[in-house]
Amino acid sequence: MSDDASIAAHRAARNARTKKRYAAEKRFRLYGVLAILSALGFLAFLFTSIIGNGWSAFLQTSIRLDIHFDEQVIDPSGARADMQLRTANYQRLAREALAARLGIDADDRTAARDMNALLSRGVVVQLRDMVLDDAAIIGQTASVWLLASGNVDSLMKGSIDRETPEARRQLNDRQVGWIDQLAADGDLKKRFNTGLFVNGASSQPETAGVGVALIGSFFMMLTVVVLAVPLGVAAALYLEEFAPKNRLTDLIEVNINNLAAVPSIVFGLLGLAVFINFFGLPRSAALVGGLVLTLMTLPTVIIATRAAIRAVPPSIREAALGVGASRMQTVFHHVLPLAMPGIMTGTIIGLVQALGETAPLLMIGLVAFVVDYPTTPLEPSTALPVQIYMWATAAERGFVERTAGATIILLGFLIVMNATAVILRRRFERKW
Repeated sequence: MSDDASIAAHRAARNARTKKRYAAEKRFRLYGVLAILSALGFLAFLFTSIIGNGWSAFLQTSIRLDIHFDEQVIDPSGARADMQLRTANYQRLAREALAARLGIDADDRTAARDMNALLSRGVVVQLRDMVLDDAAIIGQTASVWLLASGNVDSLMKGSIDRETPEARRQLNDRQVGWIDQLAADGDLKKRFNTGLFVNGASSQPETAGVGVALIGSFFMMLTVVVLAVPLGVAAALYLEEFAPKNRLTDLIEVNINNLAAVPSIVFGLLGLAVFINFFGLPRSAALVGGLVLTLMTLPTVIIATRAAIRAVPPSIREAALGVGASRMQTVFHHVLPLAMPGIMTGTIIGLVQALGETAPLLMIGLVAFVVDYPTTPLEPSTALPVQIYMWATAAERGFVERTAGATIILLGFLIVMNATAVILRRRFERKW
């Protein structure tokens, strides 16, 4: 009987331990699910916040006016000289058209001042570009959609509360009445904002865009691809396949791993000291930014490439060597092609990291106010994340949505690049 009791007690204890172990396993799974749900929740909140604040940046309020391109205002001499066409008083043409549209007396200075505040200063560029593109328009009348001011745009998007007392509102009651009149007649609308993608830096939010930043980021990424990819792959191949295992190579490996964890601003300081102060390269040039990002990306490319090469089974090397292939043929004909999916994935991840960096670019002066497109990597430019930083520090209300809108564009590039890495990985990956 005592043996039966002992066996029963042992079974009960074993069952209790089993239940406890199963309960611990369920709790662990629950913790994992909660962690994933929390991460997804924070990610959803982040994207909802950015999209909620930034979607309106892709729309811009414009006013349709019948502009008379008066020759006496644009080119009284009729010579069609380029300088004359560029410096003509296009603001006058826009104001006269708006005054005629609203029926405002030119002698009423208060009304004229309120009316002028409805138009963006960017209308000068719009009308000038139309004349420069086709001088035959001089002397004719054309219906043109002109940019409204930032305050008008904010009112149309609900950023300015109509219920705010007039004394504390950026637009007075008469201006609000004009806006409602134009909107009711279909001459004031929110239209797709192409300027967000093609314009450069501007002190006015309605005329600011990321065009220059996109070109600058392209030049920098091109520099990184040209320098970091071949250097990183070559270094990884040598360390993994050809370098002797000694203290020197161990030291190199340790330093590469340490460089991958160095704060990015340190690379900015290095670029400032070496490329600008020592070599004398121009400050705020895309080439300098690309060189700094190359130094920052190299450790990532080397580590990812070495991991991909190491993942190739040793039997591949042994088989190639066994049929008479040289060490070089084995590496370049067999090992490298099989490791290429992992190399491409690591390279794209490194480029994604470089595309989103801001701190090192601030150190080398890429915060310049650049209006014109850079035509070479040596001309002043800026980068997309730096442009976002500059807009985030601006005081005007309209730059808030510009900041979120540019962030959406940057996230779009990052998502596309990461998706490309996943697709390449799955398409070319070999199962062993």
